[in-house]
Amino acid sequence: MALEELHARSDDATNNDMMESCPHAQSTDSKTPPEFPFPSTLTRLQRPRSSKFTEIDVDGENDDEGSAPAYIHRPHSTSRASTTSSCNEFDTTSDPGSALTESSFFTLYPRLSLLTLVVLLAFPLLYEIPWAGTSGMGIIGAKAGTIRTFHPPDGGLSTNHPQKRADTNTNVCSRWAAQSALVNGTIYVYGGHSSLEAGQQNNTWTDDFFTVDLTKSWDISSPTVKGLPQPSGPPAVANGFLWNSYDSLYLYGGIYSDSPPATPDPFSLWEYQIKAGKWVQHSNPTTSQGNNSDAGNQPVQRTGEGAGISIPELGRGYFFAGHLDHFTTPDWSIQTARLYLKSLLEFTFPGYRNTGVEDLAGGKTAGSDGVWRNVTEGGIQDTATFPSRADGSLVYVPGFGAEGILLSIGGGVEKSFSQMNVIDVYDIATSSWYKQATNGPSPKLRVNPCTVAASAPDGSSTNIYMYGGQNLIPYGQQIQYDDMWVLTVPSFTWIEVNTQGQSVPPARVGASCTIWDGQIVVVGGYTGPDLSCDSGFYVFSATDLKWQNNFNALSGGNTQNQQPSQEKDLTGLSGSYGYQVPGAVQSVIGGNSKGGATITAPVRAATQGPLATGKAITYTVTDSSGAVTTQTGTSTSNGGSSNNGKSGPNVGAIVAGVVAGCFAVLAAYLGFCAWVYRRQLTLYKNHVAMAQRAAAGNPNNEKSSFLPSSTEGSSQRNGKASSLTDQSSGVGGMGSRMTGTNSNGTDGGGAPPMPTGGWPPVGGNSSANSSVEDLMMGQEPSFVGVLLNPRRSLRVINRD
Repeated sequence: MALEELHARSDDATNNDMMESCPHAQSTDSKTPPEFPFPSTLTRLQRPRSSKFTEIDVDGENDDEGSAPAYIHRPHSTSRASTTSSCNEFDTTSDPGSALTESSFFTLYPRLSLLTLVVLLAFPLLYEIPWAGTSGMGIIGAKAGTIRTFHPPDGGLSTNHPQKRADTNTNVCSRWAAQSALVNGTIYVYGGHSSLEAGQQNNTWTDDFFTVDLTKSWDISSPTVKGLPQPSGPPAVANGFLWNSYDSLYLYGGIYSDSPPATPDPFSLWEYQIKAGKWVQHSNPTTSQGNNSDAGNQPVQRTGEGAGISIPELGRGYFFAGHLDHFTTPDWSIQTARLYLKSLLEFTFPGYRNTGVEDLAGGKTAGSDGVWRNVTEGGIQDTATFPSRADGSLVYVPGFGAEGILLSIGGGVEKSFSQMNVIDVYDIATSSWYKQATNGPSPKLRVNPCTVAASAPDGSSTNIYMYGGQNLIPYGQQIQYDDMWVLTVPSFTWIEVNTQGQSVPPARVGASCTIWDGQIVVVGGYTGPDLSCDSGFYVFSATDLKWQNNFNALSGGNTQNQQPSQEKDLTGLSGSYGYQVPGAVQSVIGGNSKGGATITAPVRAATQGPLATGKAITYTVTDSSGAVTTQTGTSTSNGGSSNNGKSGPNVGAIVAGVVAGCFAVLAAYLGFCAWVYRRQLTLYKNHVAMAQRAAAGNPNNEKSSFLPSSTEGSSQRNGKASSLTDQSSGVGGMGSRMTGTNSNGTDGGGAPPMPTGGWPPVGGNSSANSSVEDLMMGQEPSFVGVLLNPRRSLRVINRD
């Protein structure tokens, strides 16, 4: 730690001590809790605990090897004893070196004044110069954005960085209640509890930091685990959450140790930059106003035992409900009851957009500190039907709304639980909560289960897997569960997985679950006092519905591990690569392993919200046998600036469908024209045959049977053609009418004269008449002519 920062902290500590001794200062033992940006209607329950220590974090920046730990505790009475007895008096006689004579004081006064002036001018300038080896507090206060950075040096000691701490010990007896995140095939696990021996009760809070590699196959007895350096900045907490974007982790919330008791620090968001391998602190965050939120500009508080979810596709993290007490919040009196919450805290990652926040209106993106919003009035959220809770879980499901939905599963307070037959659903785009009833037998009430979601290849169903958890009632006799359930959406039907005869892990609560390559990886979990130690790594096949002894890394897939049919859509669920719909789920919702669910809406019909008006995003799945489904997703999103593109409609599929449709229409048209041509050709041949028979009875008129007189006008020919349409005439009569008058003006066969003036008979048609005339003139119909004018040919055959 830099010398100036130590001086600043010392001054702050002195000022705080002096303020504590002032008669106007607020007592730290006050029973009135500080104000927080949460609804005033929340339930308050007492959880008796005692705290005897005040924690001072010196960050370990200047610790030598073998020095004291980074966190030092001392009794409250010790810190208060160092304060003065009066706010308005400063006793200089307590320091022997301050007894100056009046003459010596005036002799030194000009020199002291000059020296003070030089220090005041030079010190701030040196503090801001980069080569001076420090940065931070300027003349006008702290800089915005990143305040401090922590990362291990390559070796040795450095005045700019804390001493490199030992790598995390991955060989422990058991782990539980840790924060975890999955990024590009690597699970990151931070903090939580760990024990080094069976029956260990104290000193289980830890700042361990390690990874599990899912890009390689491994056995559950020897997983690919790597310990990372224990950071000196982030606190040792449990039951918080580790949000993740595509390149950073964000540690939010959690509770401090209660054995031995630890006093929480003011909240800071800690970011781990994956590529750089360093921790960055974001201090004093405040909320922004937005849809259904608080008024904004409220300090963000640390919450414990809530439900968290990361949605890197949208560039956001959420933390739902939880509680506040003296192990999460500084200056919280032990006499004040624990405060359970029902607010939804939203964090927009740096570089991403969010239309629900006023500060990001107009397409703005979040800055380096991100943007916070505390949703407190979303739909039914501020009603009595929406209870406060802790220890639940959140699951993200794409579709239905413009930005997808969140499902809250499980949770409760010390004496009651949240329903499992009615699920609270949050519409991300509208920032509103709704309720949705489920179908089928529901699981037992529980807290702290772990959940993951997998998408069918065609997106027609999203299947949520819930494992473990525990029942808190009666207190002191908690029961852990080992069952596995599937909540299939959109039908909202619970399905219990039959695991009889399988090597089922011991029942547990507080485990970390992730899904990759269609396999659920379970890390840690509290198994109760009956089990001495637990290996802590288990794998469940989401497709086969079986516990297996190893993790099988699959080849292929993109960095998000999406289904191949969903790779062009950022909202496609990650971890679903290789996943297929299990037979037990198919038997309930229909379809096959690729999807094709026939139940595409909740069995218990939704009356409002996204489940009533929206639908799942579906995709075209192609394989060696062709297309399985034909519907294509068209959802829109407001993602980040670097990862916010959406493929939208599948243009290739649309073009292929249009082309195929055109070919189908063309084929039908050609077939129709061929049929008309054959009919017209048959008609032509019949007319030729009749004309030849008529001509055989009058040899002089054989030629005129096919050729009209050269002296006849067009109107006269039309008149002759029109007279031929009289269907009541026989063959003989038709033959006699065809002769007309010859070029000599004599009667060509005794037929009466044809009508003049080009008047067609009543009900006639000039186009059809001309067609018949063509037949009578010996012109054989052609297929091209039928193609060009099928209507004319159709009238000819209809009039025959």
